[in-house]
Amino acid sequence: MASEIITIAARSGKAAKVAQGQSVKVINSHGLQVVDTWAFNAEDLREFMSMEHSRPSFMKLRPDVGDSFVTNRRRPIMTLVEDTSGGVHDTLMAACDNERYGLLGCTEYHDNCTDNLSAALTELGLEEPETPSPLNLFMHIPWTLPGALSWQEPVSKPGDYVVLRAEMDLIVAFSACPQDILPINGRAGQPTEAHFQIT
Repeated sequence: MASEIITIAARSGKAAKVAQGQSVKVINSHGLQVVDTWAFNAEDLREFMSMEHSRPSFMKLRPDVGDSFVTNRRRPIMTLVEDTSGGVHDTLMAACDNERYGLLGCTEYHDNCTDNLSAALTELGLEEPETPSPLNLFMHIPWTLPGALSWQEPVSKPGDYVVLRAEMDLIVAFSACPQDILPINGRAGQPTEAHFQIT
């Protein structure tokens, strides 16, 4: 029997418990949606998937199938086991927050990934110790040889997905990024829903 496909509503967050050995399929349902992704040790949320520790572990700016993300205690937490999206993901950019949108010219509150993480964990009765820098699935931040970065729209297509295997009991959290000023969710600037499935 297939497990439930869970919706990450546009501009919102969602979290779930995942047992060691289970897999999480993250689906870019409409093709152009960035999905900020976090994972926390289910027994101690102070241990979490860390981009700063993962990059020196697999020695790349982008993960490939077979690469394992590690925690801030340098233990494997999730492994990328399948990717149909072209492999373009970001490990550099912090989660957006209300202050970020203020710098982009917003004068009122703007939905953001930092608050989406908090709301998603609150639904499970949990509270994050901090907002780790996320794995930004499907986010396209190309770089040049001199080191310049740029904001580009995703290269993924509708229905593309990644599969991540849990290497410990964990809490996974997602945000369907609400960025509608920069082109990271497509130049139309319209965030959409995404989906995930735990098997």
